[in-house]
Amino acid sequence: MSTTSYDPVTFDIIQNGLEAVADEMFAAQRKTSMSAIIYEVLDLGTGICDAQGEIAASGAGIPAFVGVLDKAVKRMIEKHPVETIKPGDLFASNDPYWGGVTHLNDMILAMPVFAEGRIVAWTANIAHWNDVGGNVPGSMSSEATEIYQEGIRIPAVKLIDAGVPNQAVFDILYVNTRLPDFLRGDLWAGIAGVRIGEKRILEMIEKYGSDTFTAAIADFMDLGERRARAALATIKKGIYPFEEEQDDGTIHKIVIEITDDAFIIDLRDNPDQKGSSNSSREGIEISAQLAFKAFTDTQAPGNGGFFRPLQLLTRPGSVFHVVEPGALGYYSEVEIRVFDLILRCLAHHFPGVLPAGNFASICGTVIGGKHPDTGRHYTIVEPQLGGWGAQQGRDGNSAIFSGFHGDTFNCPAEVAEARYGLNVDELALNADKGGDGAWRGGKGISVRYRVRADDNFLSVGYTRSRIPPWGQNGGNDGSPNYVEVLRPGKDVERYSFATNVPLSKGDVVHVVTGVGGGFGKPSERTEAAVRRDLRNGYIDAETAAKVYNVTI
Repeated sequence: MSTTSYDPVTFDIIQNGLEAVADEMFAAQRKTSMSAIIYEVLDLGTGICDAQGEIAASGAGIPAFVGVLDKAVKRMIEKHPVETIKPGDLFASNDPYWGGVTHLNDMILAMPVFAEGRIVAWTANIAHWNDVGGNVPGSMSSEATEIYQEGIRIPAVKLIDAGVPNQAVFDILYVNTRLPDFLRGDLWAGIAGVRIGEKRILEMIEKYGSDTFTAAIADFMDLGERRARAALATIKKGIYPFEEEQDDGTIHKIVIEITDDAFIIDLRDNPDQKGSSNSSREGIEISAQLAFKAFTDTQAPGNGGFFRPLQLLTRPGSVFHVVEPGALGYYSEVEIRVFDLILRCLAHHFPGVLPAGNFASICGTVIGGKHPDTGRHYTIVEPQLGGWGAQQGRDGNSAIFSGFHGDTFNCPAEVAEARYGLNVDELALNADKGGDGAWRGGKGISVRYRVRADDNFLSVGYTRSRIPPWGQNGGNDGSPNYVEVLRPGKDVERYSFATNVPLSKGDVVHVVTGVGGGFGKPSERTEAAVRRDLRNGYIDAETAAKVYNVTI
């Protein structure tokens, strides 16, 4: 083993190496998973934590998922004293009350990395499993009132003990799902991911030494903190309140206080927890971390050190700090509402710094039933693309996942048709009006899934279904997100939250996601840009004439 070195070049190599390891973990898990929600949509996240559980490096995938990993590992360490943890151990948790943070569909796997008889790091990942039991297929019910209704709970348990699988836990998982083959494949893909991470870290330690390795992680954390505090120093200090009406008429309130030493987000004055649209306190912390980083320094390392100046205040028993046994099936819509609320508050008090509002919903769409060709149960879990808000000098992006959802993809029509019992009749830009401005909001999408068999079902959870994405600096608001069920010869049914809506052969599920908000007054948009929009089909002649005063 080489001698200990603390030079900055070595530190930089190790720090970049950690990010490369996290990316390799991501690739291994993606390539070996069974479910399209993982290998196509990339509904997963990977990362490396230090010995204490602080996030040190992250791979590709969903930023909100990477933010789970440190919180889960810390809870595992809390439950399992360090002296009881051995090389080859592997832990699992999906329980929001035991470090799972999100909902029961999202399984976290974490593995300690030992060197010279001590833990020097943890490798960890998280991925969405299509079904973990509960009272509805897909395990996500807008009608749930308790977590007991949502599926199997794995409370930070030791899944593998010194390299030996705890078969009882594996068996419990396999019999508590409607899709056991997929669960088994996705589970072992996750195990492969954390094990390849352990292998690569040990190779790094063999080359540089464990002391240098741990010192490099500590230095990386300090760099993150320095970057955050440097950005904080440039921001105007003050207290910034804001409130926003939600689709159901409730009011979400926030107060942001920026001081010389801290960025404080106060969410205590908010509604009580209710139904399945709640989030754990740790989940809201992730929303705060993502917004804090987006507002301060997007290029800095997103490690535990960067978030040291951030403080979050919540009230137990509220929608933003659920207490047991509250349900969390649609936690993601609560977290993305907070993420958007923080950004909207900052955009209001710091005009021009942030873009206008985006469609800001995961738009989770679950369709399932008996496959018409195989007779086996299938479940498709599909987040949706949407329109982003415009900003000074730039139109919003069209058909992109929300920033909260991150570096993910839609499931290709060919894969959806091959794996699931439906046809994809359309994937197009949303023709709904909205988002006009000097720079216009990006377009959402229109997707039509045609069901191929009877006795299928639809479950959805969409926000911004009534309150559209907000315009900025005189720009117009965008358009809402919604789902329609089109049945031959019957009236159109429109949904935002629904569970187990029956579907029959020939029915069409029509997904429509929002247009982003506009930036600047529409009268300030150039005629050339308006005519380009007309040629590209972003607006029609009526909008060009009435909104932009441009006639054909």
